Amino acid sequence: MNLAWYWTALIAFVIVNFLLISASVLVYAERKVSGYMQNRPGPNRVGPFGFLQPFADVVKLVFKENIVPALANPFVHSLAPMMMVVIAMTAGALIPFAHNVVIADMDVSVLVLLALTSISVYGVTLAGWSSNSKYSLLGGLRSSAQMISYELSMGLSVLSVVLIASSLSLTEIVTDQAGGWGILGWNVFRNPIGAILFIVTAFAETNRAPFDLPEAEQELVGGYHTEYSGMKFGMFFLAEYVNFFIASFVIVTLFFGGYMLPFESLILAQWPALAGSIPLMIMQIGTVIIKAGFFAYVFIWVRWTLPRFKYQQLMTLGWKYLLPIALVNAMLVAVGVMIFS
Repeated sequence: MNLAWYWTALIAFVIVNFLLISASVLVYAERKVSGYMQNRPGPNRVGPFGFLQPFADVVKLVFKENIVPALANPFVHSLAPMMMVVIAMTAGALIPFAHNVVIADMDVSVLVLLALTSISVYGVTLAGWSSNSKYSLLGGLRSSAQMISYELSMGLSVLSVVLIASSLSLTEIVTDQAGGWGILGWNVFRNPIGAILFIVTAFAETNRAPFDLPEAEQELVGGYHTEYSGMKFGMFFLAEYVNFFIASFVIVTLFFGGYMLPFESLILAQWPALAGSIPLMIMQIGTVIIKAGFFAYVFIWVRWTLPRFKYQQLMTLGWKYLLPIALVNAMLVAVGVMIFS
């Protein structure tokens, strides 16, 4: 077989396992960060400094009984959590972790990414409907309305990046930010409004606080996964953390230079032998993970800082503020590209 096929298979194996392990690490990080913010220790019993607590939780979920409500639809009830995990993992195939380190390097990877984001709403909606519970159904309906509303603003913010890079490829969008200006070539400086819009809508698309209306405990018990237990609930849990970690990678890729090192063009000008080398690839992978780790921390920080929106506030923000701003920003970027290109 072609050597490139083996390279792609190896990258896929490493990335999938990296995402699985990172979900457990993020669960631990969230508990520790929330503990420090609330002046309590967080997990500190299982393993050194409580680090093995998330893995103990996985073992617990594996052995818990799988309960399906008597009037639920068993097939759809089981399909929904699997759909969420598969979509979350598939999105990771589109992220360039370094030069030539990407599972699916497509010319239209931005469109595929947006399509996967749109499909993920089906998992939540089907979970709410198939449970035959009013709390789950309300959570599913809330989630579908919320994700559809914020997808518009997210799509327009991504459009502004596509206009600047003149490409729908995530790899080419990263390369476009590598100009001779160092970090000033990153899209966060060239398109700051688009960056803010995308970060805010990413919170809503991943159902993270303060946009976690679909699982509002005070109103809907557990929202769309009220009737789930065992590993089915664990799969929703896994999908949530993988989703916001993938969202962190997408934020970095679109607006913060992706895997490019700060001033990488200057570094390569001084040491041209580094170009295409394994040490540079390792540094690029480390760079994108550090950047994404920072935004993962921002996701956690915001969750334990801001209170949850009311539903009318959520919709007002999306339709009356973010959408008009995103439209104007996309038009201004288009005009700027026409003038300065």
